[in-house]
Amino acid sequence: MDVALLYHSEIDHINMVEFLKQPWPWYVAGPLIGLTVPALLILGNKSFGISSSLRHICASCIPANIPFFKYDWKKEAWNLFFVFGILLGGAIAMGLLSNPNPMEVNTKLATELAGYGITNYDNLIPADVMSWPSLFTFRGFILIVIGGFLVGFGTRYAGGCTSGHAIMGLSNLQWPSLVATICFMIGGFAMANLILPHILSL
Repeated sequence: MDVALLYHSEIDHINMVEFLKQPWPWYVAGPLIGLTVPALLILGNKSFGISSSLRHICASCIPANIPFFKYDWKKEAWNLFFVFGILLGGAIAMGLLSNPNPMEVNTKLATELAGYGITNYDNLIPADVMSWPSLFTFRGFILIVIGGFLVGFGTRYAGGCTSGHAIMGLSNLQWPSLVATICFMIGGFAMANLILPHILSL
């Protein structure tokens, strides 16, 4: 009897691990992300956001006479633990729950990317344009360095990132967050359909 229970328990454990390795549907992952908003508000009256953590890190490590970094960052230290938890969760998921099967890319997308010379995918990242060797190419420099700078600049200029505005701000019915989110989407569509194809063809 004990052997049978142990066997079924082991089977259930294997099935659970296999379930966790699969991509979660939007109607599961989406609400889980959304529930972080009321959880943070109820537990500590905190606002959900990721980009502000970089400011806190700079304020703690570079106490220069820069007005933007002159504030009591220790009051926002919880945000650093929150971001660390995201990194830790990602590392655990990558190390223990990653799907060993080759990544499946939509046939139309794969054909389009192949036209730009992108055929190597490494865990959702096109290694042909997002890797250390590609960093030293003109195309890679534009995508990684200039693109990264623009993302950081745009985040600060907008007063927050997609998590702060699209998730937290819209949940609180904030008008500036609605404007920012609309601009995020317009910029993303324009980049993906009008600008990115020219950069990838370089």
